[in-house]
Amino acid sequence: MTQPGSRSDSGFTFVGERVIHEGVVITVYEAEFTTPDGEKMMRDIVRHPGAVGIVAVDGDEVVLVRQFRAPLATDILEIPAGKRDVAGEPPEVTASRELAEEVGFEASQMESLGGFHNSVGFCDEYVHLFLATGLTPVGFAPDGPEEEHMQIVRVPLNEVTAAVDDGTITDAKTVIGLRAALARLGR
Repeated sequence: MTQPGSRSDSGFTFVGERVIHEGVVITVYEAEFTTPDGEKMMRDIVRHPGAVGIVAVDGDEVVLVRQFRAPLATDILEIPAGKRDVAGEPPEVTASRELAEEVGFEASQMESLGGFHNSVGFCDEYVHLFLATGLTPVGFAPDGPEEEHMQIVRVPLNEVTAAVDDGTITDAKTVIGLRAALARLGR
């Protein structure tokens, strides 16, 4: 978390923040800054513990999930993912746990694909992306109603680009992860 008095390269200074709402996944703060011109500036900020996303490749297919997403009130096709809700747990360990929980696989190789900030205009969430290969089936452990009712969907790797381009896949972590994985795999 940013410390009061911290100054950005462009001259904005963080003054402090107060909790507006503390939820299950996020906490919303009202934050105060001083602009380079000395003006007071208030912003709403969503703090998130971070997440992982896993591009699970099994042979010539990628293993995706179709699950309900409340903000859109519909089902979305996406890579297995989960929030970093275990303090101090390395991202690759979180990714391995989420891969088993959501799609019932263990990977012999879990390779970093980098990461990204999701929506920097209002949120500090950072998503770590991984390419999982050498998949072996293990037991499922769904966590919550969305995972209990989600579907596992296999998509041939040669159809992934078309699914992104035609809007079948719109989730940011999925689009970024799939494109990074295809590049890494030379496809």
